[in-house]
Amino acid sequence: MTPGLFSFLPLDRVHFGTPVAAALQQELQLRGAQRVFVVTGRTLNQRTDLIQKATQGLAQHIVGVFDGCIEHTPRVTVIALAKALRAAQPDVIVSIGGGTVIDTVKIALLCLAEGVERIEQLDDWHMAVNPDGSLRVPVVKAPPCRQITVPTTLSGAEFSDLGGGTDTRTGVKHGFTGRYIGSASVILDPAMTLATPDQLWLSTGVRAIDHAVEALCAVNAQPFTDALAVRALGLLQSALRRYMHAPQDLDARMDAQMGAWLAATSIRRVHYGASHGLGHALGADSGVPHGITSCVLLPAVMRYNQAHCAKPLQEIAAAFGDPSRPAADQLQELIAELKLPTRISQLSVAAERLPIIAEKGLANPFVRANPRPITEASQTLEILQAAW
Repeated sequence: MTPGLFSFLPLDRVHFGTPVAAALQQELQLRGAQRVFVVTGRTLNQRTDLIQKATQGLAQHIVGVFDGCIEHTPRVTVIALAKALRAAQPDVIVSIGGGTVIDTVKIALLCLAEGVERIEQLDDWHMAVNPDGSLRVPVVKAPPCRQITVPTTLSGAEFSDLGGGTDTRTGVKHGFTGRYIGSASVILDPAMTLATPDQLWLSTGVRAIDHAVEALCAVNAQPFTDALAVRALGLLQSALRRYMHAPQDLDARMDAQMGAWLAATSIRRVHYGASHGLGHALGADSGVPHGITSCVLLPAVMRYNQAHCAKPLQEIAAAFGDPSRPAADQLQELIAELKLPTRISQLSVAAERLPIIAEKGLANPFVRANPRPITEASQTLEILQAAW
């Protein structure tokens, strides 16, 4: 018998299909929370009325709003948020937005838990690969409060205790984790996603597919996450195609959210591979959004891993609809059908950056856990060139 381990998150509830304002009021009542701090993005806060709708009836409880979250979560925004939280002393944080917002809160909660006040102090708290190839995972204390998340994309950040933050001094993205920095409750309301740009919605949908694919191909894959991943693939491809024909269809959006939930259940439960790891390197180095990195990298990584993942890739091909055709080909066709980029060369990335990204990727824990072992930068460069 192969040993394994699945650790459940300290996630109390997931509300789905309930209007966010009602679900939030229920959450605050259950938690006895009186001091609410809202974290979101500038566009949602200043160019839509979604934040006002979500927090309807809570004005007397709101002790602060932070909308300075920036894509790829640079450390400076994390430190700024942590400072604002220390001043406001909330009972609960309500995070409304995509992975950037939710990850910014995660790492800020780590800062509160461990007294981090400067960007360089975060060097001691991110996950890293030790010289012997093992993974260093610092143990983080419980923060003084938790976050309730209202996702507006399909990144799945709301269903993990992993936050990615970029060190702009080096252009490297690191992973931060702690048992209580993730969501205490999640509210899935498809109406809150109506202002999400098409490309962001669809590309984070491909990111959710990436979660499912790399979970099934993981070196420590397990039946629980396998079952959820297969179901997620069916939901996501159908929902994303329906979205293309009817972007206002709330049922299609809800199905996509459900698929993203199932796929994200594998985050930090199994070892993802080179698509996620090289995606972190490409994103931090060249400013490519996470969903887009999955679009251009995942098919190439699937082909690279074919000999080591023949059985799960056959299952993925069947989930995509045609077990007789390679899963990577079917995925690449879906990405093109969604009018998303399928090659790095379609992005604003210079070919000369590929060797640098390959070197950065080699230090990423996900790359080192790839099912086809990767130990040299020549291997990561091979994948990047195949994806070019």
